[in-house]
Amino acid sequence: MKWNAAENVLWKANVPGRGHGSPTVVGNHVYLAAADHDKEVQSLLCFDRQTGKELWAKEIHQGGFEKQGNSKSSLASSTPASDGKRVFINFLHAGAIYTTCLDTAGKQLWQQKVTDYVLHQGFGSSPALYENLVIVSADNKGTGIIAALDRETGKEVWRQERPKLPNYPSPIILKIGGKDQALMIGCDLVTSLDPKTGKKLWESKGSTTECVTSTVTDGERIFTSGGYPKNHVSAVLADGSGKVAWENGARVYVPSMLLKDGYLYAATDAGIAMCWKSDTGKEVWKGRLGGTFSSSPVLVGDLIFATNETGKTFIFKADPTELKVVAENQLGDDVYATPVICGDCIFMRVATQGKGQRQEVLYCLKDAAKS
Repeated sequence: MKWNAAENVLWKANVPGRGHGSPTVVGNHVYLAAADHDKEVQSLLCFDRQTGKELWAKEIHQGGFEKQGNSKSSLASSTPASDGKRVFINFLHAGAIYTTCLDTAGKQLWQQKVTDYVLHQGFGSSPALYENLVIVSADNKGTGIIAALDRETGKEVWRQERPKLPNYPSPIILKIGGKDQALMIGCDLVTSLDPKTGKKLWESKGSTTECVTSTVTDGERIFTSGGYPKNHVSAVLADGSGKVAWENGARVYVPSMLLKDGYLYAATDAGIAMCWKSDTGKEVWKGRLGGTFSSSPVLVGDLIFATNETGKTFIFKADPTELKVVAENQLGDDVYATPVICGDCIFMRVATQGKGQRQEVLYCLKDAAKS
């Protein structure tokens, strides 16, 4: 509930370059993607969960750095996925998207080119694990696709073409109506696929063109949010009927939304906390937090942790009666990655600015009184 650069810090580790992907915690390892622009190297890093010691750093790609894109984007915006035996990471490299698989000791097991990629704003889609598959997406103006690769070999198992439009979400697998569905929002569509086969279960209008967020469901509705060409939040029925239950014009473009007990919570890009009834879309409350948000809020119990781009984290109640901010904490000067809360620790990727130099740091925060 309380921290800063000196208080309740279990450990911290410097990270090269610039990246916005979140850390992934599995067993005693913490994995993180990094992009060193000076050396033009994209890497996967592994830290000891207890001490922060760097265990290994594996160079995935060298050179081919894209110079275009949104000024807020990075070349390490994907979050790794791991099944405890292998680690999977996506990178945009030399005009194409690659998925790479390593073992937990840092040895590369396979690498698969997913598709060529026409850069617009950037790339940040993260891999999703399902049974024996790793599912990856790469919506873009050229050859948008969502594909499933065999986890052991990298061999493509299925592929679905997508509209030739820029879009940025990760594939999200949710159980709705008693069956698993791989969901993609954006490209003006809400798309549901069978994650085993790639067969299209249903597809309907109900989103805007460019989305970023990871979608959530209450079991009946799928909630989409996007920001171009219009600000758009919607609830689309998950029964394949194509019916939009409700929609509004809130700008929840980059931070993902949260669901709890029939209420949908958001921290908008412009720093407004909002709460809607998930079934009707009725606005229950809204209130200003402050700052601009790219990181997504995280729910732990009945508390929501939301970090703005200048490193201030607001902790407020997931309470449908009113906005109740219970704590504010400052760490770093520049934050785009979503915090990861695991066990009794908070893992935060932040950057500090000093003497004209930007340095990324991975922090592990823990209540010293409970250590």
